[in-house]
Amino acid sequence: MIFSYNPQAVGDVLLIVVADAANQEVTAERRGNIARVFIKETNQTVGINFFNASHLLENLSGQGQVYLNKEQVQKLNELLAAEGFCEKVQLDNQPDFVTGFVKSCKKHPDSNHLSITQTDIGNGELLQIVCGAPNIKAGLKVVVARVGAMMPNGLIIWPGKLRGEESHGMICSAKELGVPDAPTKKGIMELPFDTEIGQAYSV
Repeated sequence: MIFSYNPQAVGDVLLIVVADAANQEVTAERRGNIARVFIKETNQTVGINFFNASHLLENLSGQGQVYLNKEQVQKLNELLAAEGFCEKVQLDNQPDFVTGFVKSCKKHPDSNHLSITQTDIGNGELLQIVCGAPNIKAGLKVVVARVGAMMPNGLIIWPGKLRGEESHGMICSAKELGVPDAPTKKGIMELPFDTEIGQAYSV
């Protein structure tokens, strides 16, 4: 679940993204201060919006992706239940951006510019990530946006396929991470080789 709060852009609304609804027709049902967004054909919930959010939750602030605490999540679940919704908000304390190590890298069989990597993000987790950066290669320490991460520009990272190959995350460039004075030359950001993998990276 991705929590987003940007009162300047969308008003006093806490947006919760539950699933990818790309290329799907969605609709919504509203009860009180809560609207459930769902795919019309399947009834799958893809989002939950809490209106007047600053009056519903204490200490809610931010401009973009936000991270809620245990008490705030409990309050949201109480509000959902009170309105008769069966959905529940889940707390995820895993970092969205982590340091990783590109263990292997091979050319995509159906692309001249894509590569398929096996990237270690620590704790025994190995991700297949398709990457289009010209400087990608095995042996690099990198920043990985995990599935469910919201990039600084608002893009959400979902699992998917690129030219038929599974991809579970994104290896990031400095520009994509919003690093000040990021180089204009295309390419992923290379971290020092002594960087410990599996560590949270702040954007």
